[in-house]
Formats: sequence, C-alpha cells, structure tokens
Amino acid sequence: MATKKKTTRATRKYSPAAGKQVERELHEMHEGKLKSGSDKKVTNPKQAIAIGLSEARKKGSKVPAKKS
Repeated sequence: MATKKKTTRATRKYSPAAGKQVERELHEMHEGKLKSGSDKKVTNPKQAIAIGLSEARKKGSKVPAKKS
C-alpha cells in the first residue's frame, strides 16, 4: 500500500482577518440578509465568498489579487 504524503503550505494564502470576513458574509447569506451590488439577494455560497474576499481587500487584509 502506498501512503499519501501530506503537503503543507509554508505561508497562509489568506489572512485570518480575511477568513473571518468570509465567514461573516456566509452567515449573512444563510440568514437571507446578504445583498449583491444590484440589491438582489445572494443565494450562491461562491458569490458570498467573493463578496467577503472583496470586503477584506478593501480593509487591507492579506488576500491575493483577483484573477483576471
């Protein structure tokens, strides 16, 4: 049997503050309070994560730049 090696990152991709922001946005989405820029209700978790990362960027947290 081959054993799988566990890989670990040397540094974090996102800061803990960014993680908290994403968690907050997901919580709002589940409560039905999160709205997108066009004032529509957000129902997709991926969209909620994107909003959380965007807010974290605005606050200056360590978050990689958007993919273009």
